[in-house]
Amino acid sequence: MLLLPGEYKSGLPVHFLRGKAEARIVISGPENGLHAIFVARPGHNTISINNSNFITIRNLEIDGRNQPVDGVKCEGHADWAHHITLENLLIHGHDRNQQIVGISTKCPAWNWIIRKNTISGAGTGIYLGNSDGRAPFIAGLIEYNLVTATTGYNLQIKHQLPRPPLLGMPRTPSVTVIRHNVFSKAEDNSTIGAARPNVLVGHWPLSGTGQHDQYLIYGNFFYQNSHEALLQGEGNLAVYNNLFINRSGDAIRIQPHRDIPRKVDIFFNTILAADTGIYHAGFHKPQLPAPWISGNAIFAKHPLITPANNNENILNTYQAAGDYLQAPFQTLGTINLAPRPQKLLPPRVSIVRMQHYPAWNLDFSGYSNIHRTGAYACSTQPEWLPNLEIKPENHPNFCNP
Repeated sequence: MLLLPGEYKSGLPVHFLRGKAEARIVISGPENGLHAIFVARPGHNTISINNSNFITIRNLEIDGRNQPVDGVKCEGHADWAHHITLENLLIHGHDRNQQIVGISTKCPAWNWIIRKNTISGAGTGIYLGNSDGRAPFIAGLIEYNLVTATTGYNLQIKHQLPRPPLLGMPRTPSVTVIRHNVFSKAEDNSTIGAARPNVLVGHWPLSGTGQHDQYLIYGNFFYQNSHEALLQGEGNLAVYNNLFINRSGDAIRIQPHRDIPRKVDIFFNTILAADTGIYHAGFHKPQLPAPWISGNAIFAKHPLITPANNNENILNTYQAAGDYLQAPFQTLGTINLAPRPQKLLPPRVSIVRMQHYPAWNLDFSGYSNIHRTGAYACSTQPEWLPNLEIKPENHPNFCNP
């Protein structure tokens, strides 16, 4: 269904629509020019999803008009929603309070793709799962989005209780991938008591199906948070090839939220933080693996706080970043965290643990070089300098440091 430009004032119910893998149902606005604009109205979430699958929704503008409703919502009374793609949506005007969300799932959801959307001005940008842990978000792909000016989280994926036995839900270990996004709380409107990290990922089920699932978080640009960390996580996660800049506080905090950190790998990140670079709270169960934190370039007041013996990182003060990086203290669009020549000489980091992850050998710009420290492989200026815009797609190349 191709929609013409103009305003649509009665919402978009996607209820009991069943596509097929080989024949998806596609609802699209124009690819170029004037937008198809869905305007919020009281008492109804603007795009409402209920018991539907193999649906693609793209090229729409969703104007919240300061109404107390969500932009896109998989409804809490739905039984499931799977194989949903949300692409190239422009979502704004959903910041009436912190509970209003740009994209939300409140029922069991799997195999969603959330790609190339711009969310600006929301209480919470993307909120996946339910606060009680009973609406799991499984095997998702969240990529190339721009999420800014949220009161609370840019993105939160909730913890999960044991999963319901639903037909078609993945039963083997799965991954949810969060890659190549821009997450910014530079326009931070939350108060200290209600402050939230840019991104928070909760734990997977503690037993049964899903207990070995992982979050893979790579190639993202995390920027600014006045009161909280840029990324907080627990459970099983790998964090690599990202840029973190927080001129007010912490970058990464791995700590209990609803449970404890479990299998955690953090490597090849470049971190600039006024307070703590990476904090790992440690484990409470001796049978769990120790965290593996290697190959990172961390410039912070407290670069690395961890119970593990991780000495394959470059650690220095926040102020020293300019001695190692090209232009770390410039403004957006001119910030350059690539290394100065011969300044981030890499330790010999073991690749055994990292080589099981997708794109582990590709740096933030898509260059392949495994003998490096931090998110950049090359000392030349990157093709894209961090800014508040959708990150261009990478084209893998090779370079010498």
